[in-house]
Formats: sequence, structure tokens, C-alpha cells
Amino acid sequence: MVTPPEGNNEAAGSERAARLRKAMVDELVAEGTIVSAQVEAAMRKVPRELFAPGVDLQEVFQLYNGVVTKRDEAGTSVSSVSAPQLQAHMLEQAEITEGMRVLEIGSGGYNAALLAELVGPSGQVTTVDIDQDITDRARRFLGETGYSRVNVVLADAEAGVAEHAPYDRILVTVGAWDVPPAWVEQLTPTGLLVVPLQVRGLSRTIAFGKTDECLASRSARLFGFVSMQGAGAHQGKLLVMRGGEVTLRFDDDFPIDPAELEGVLDTPRVEVWSGANIGRFELWAGTQMWLATALPGFCRVVLDKKLDSGLISPPGSHSAAMAVVDGGNLAYVTTRSSTANESDVEFGVHAFGPDAERLAEDVAKQLRIWERDHRNGPGPQFRVYPAGAADDLLPEGRVVDKKHSRITISWPDAANAAAGRGALQENTK
Repeated sequence: MVTPPEGNNEAAGSERAARLRKAMVDELVAEGTIVSAQVEAAMRKVPRELFAPGVDLQEVFQLYNGVVTKRDEAGTSVSSVSAPQLQAHMLEQAEITEGMRVLEIGSGGYNAALLAELVGPSGQVTTVDIDQDITDRARRFLGETGYSRVNVVLADAEAGVAEHAPYDRILVTVGAWDVPPAWVEQLTPTGLLVVPLQVRGLSRTIAFGKTDECLASRSARLFGFVSMQGAGAHQGKLLVMRGGEVTLRFDDDFPIDPAELEGVLDTPRVEVWSGANIGRFELWAGTQMWLATALPGFCRVVLDKKLDSGLISPPGSHSAAMAVVDGGNLAYVTTRSSTANESDVEFGVHAFGPDAERLAEDVAKQLRIWERDHRNGPGPQFRVYPAGAADDLLPEGRVVDKKHSRITISWPDAANAAAGRGALQENTK
């Protein structure tokens, strides 16, 4: 494995580190990411720089970027100290109080130290990772900074850590594609699971509470993490087109026979403008999740700009776009300046294939529904049911079947806007 060098930072616990840590927390409080006195106190106290030796202090305390602590042979990040904003948000989502028992899935040390501050001497923190390099590193840093009471466990977290269960909170700090039964079983009846969950190719950090039948989301936010390793690892499907100029990315199995799309990009391009707008600096998270809910063939189209022939025009300067396939047809979402409001852009659809105009209109219709019914709404609710849950127990909305669970995405009034459960159900095993 390839790891970054570990030299000495500017003097550990230096005045500069203290100033930068104070400024980091002040900014997180000012922007509303930190809202509780407990999280604020923990982040002011724990010396973040000591968990990232050899890294420039300015980088360590950068608000929105994590610090990579290990890469694999291909150069892909497999472990990091997550960005301060992300860590603060997850801690606030988890609502941790003194005396709680907490499991962290994905070690590094710093976040476990924050958790130890939040639970206090009467609580218990367990952190688990599949990589011995990472657990050895976490154990060493936790000991050196006074948090040796944290349980550091080397294991595949697919099975949780039964030894120290049950847990009032489980925080997953790596990207997960599924929710294994052990995580639910080892959670107390009033517990919370906070997990960056990938559904339909889109990742959201979701706080789930337990009900009698399922886990139900209490909050969700767009964030990215390094991917899960071990039994919970997942690889999506890619469909490479036109010699690599265009690639379609699917979360799991292809929703159609890929052969149906052969030559689709050689057909005339149809262009439809929806009249639906979004702010130039407005997050697309809700739009993406709505289309992923409403359209069964949802995917992403990615353009290799080195091979760009001008055929595909993703929105703005981006190289990827929301897309959908339907039979032998392909459509993707793009934008142009809005004529209604200069601070907005208008969503449009480019489509290819024998029935391109119909597919483009279908996608444009869903964009209009999103703007009318959901643009400023509360967003979807996610629920996680056991894999064997019967259809009639599930709410209206998109149903995504995974190895261990059935995950539903439901929107306020979505049953009236979309085609109903029969058209929205999907199997991605």
C-alpha cells in the first residue's frame, strides 16, 4: 500500500495550530453547521493537527476538504481525516449526549476523539476498520492525545462489533451501498444510525431512527466519503460508448440490455426546454433525487473532455449530467440561462434514439414537477426495511432492493406526481 510520509508538523500544539483550530470552529458556528455547545466544545478541544502529522496546518484546518491519510496502489484514497464541516454536520445529526455508547465504522482517530469528548467518561466509544494500518495508526494517535479509552477494533464492519453492543449511536464514516442487519440489530430501540448511503447512484448522509417496521430518515444531506471495503464493498456498472467519449454510470445492474443502446448516439439529437428553473448556485441534490425516484432508467452520463466531439453538452462547464435510459433511447439534463430570472438557469433535455422526443418530454415533465412541488420542500424520506419485507408494507415511492435491505424513497404528494408504486418499483440486486 502507498501511504503519505509522516514527518513532524509545525510544533505539536503550537500557537498557530490553536489559532487555526479556533478560526475553524468560529466559522463552523457562524455558518450554522455547529449548533450545539457540546459539538463546539469538542471541536475546540481535540487537536486535529495531531491526527494528520506531516500535513501543512493550513490544509489540516481547511473547512471543506479532508486530509488523505492513505492511498492504494492506484492512488485512490482509502482513508482520510474527513473535512471539518462534514464531521461537525454528522456529529450534529447524531445528537450524542454524555453516557452514550457509540460505534464508529471507519477509523482514523480524530473523529473517535471527538466522540469520546461528547460521551464523556461515563460513555463508551468503539471504532472499527478493516485495515490494520489504519487501526494501528488510530490506536497510536488516540493514545498520544489522551483518548486511549476508545476501543479500537480490527474487523470487517459488515458484522458490526457485537462485543461492545448495543449502541445508542452508530456513525458510518465511509460510503455505504447497503445497511447490513447487524447495524440495525446492534442499535438500541431509541438509537440513531448516521450513514452516507448510496441509493440510485446518489450519496446522502442520512440520520435514521428506529421504528417497529424499519429505519426512517430524520435528516439527509449531500456529502461524499471514501468507499466501504470488505463484504460491504460495491461496484456499479459502466457502459462505455463512442470509444470512451461517453460513459453511462449505473448504480447496479443495467436496467436494459446494453445492446439496445448500440448506435443511439448516431441518431439526431432532440432538444426540449422544460421551463423549470434552478438558481445558479442552488444545490442540485433535490433535483437529482427526484429524477432518480421518478424515472426507472436513471443514471449519469460522463463526458471525457479529451475526446469531446461536441455531441454531448453537460450543464455549464461540467463533464457529467443526470441521465435516463428507456429502451433504445437516452436522454440527459442540461441547462441554459433563464429568460425569467437572470440569477437562474433553465433545465433542458437532450435525447437520442427512435423515441427520443417522447423521452425528452417525459424528463422535462418531471423537471417541471420537481420545480412546482418539491423545489423548496422538505425533500424525500428514506426508509430501510429488511430484505424480505412484503410489498404491501412499503410506502408509495421508489423501491430499491439491495442485498440486505429494501430502501424506499418517498416524497410529499409524490404519489400524485409520479406514476405510482407499480411504475416506480425496481430491483437492483
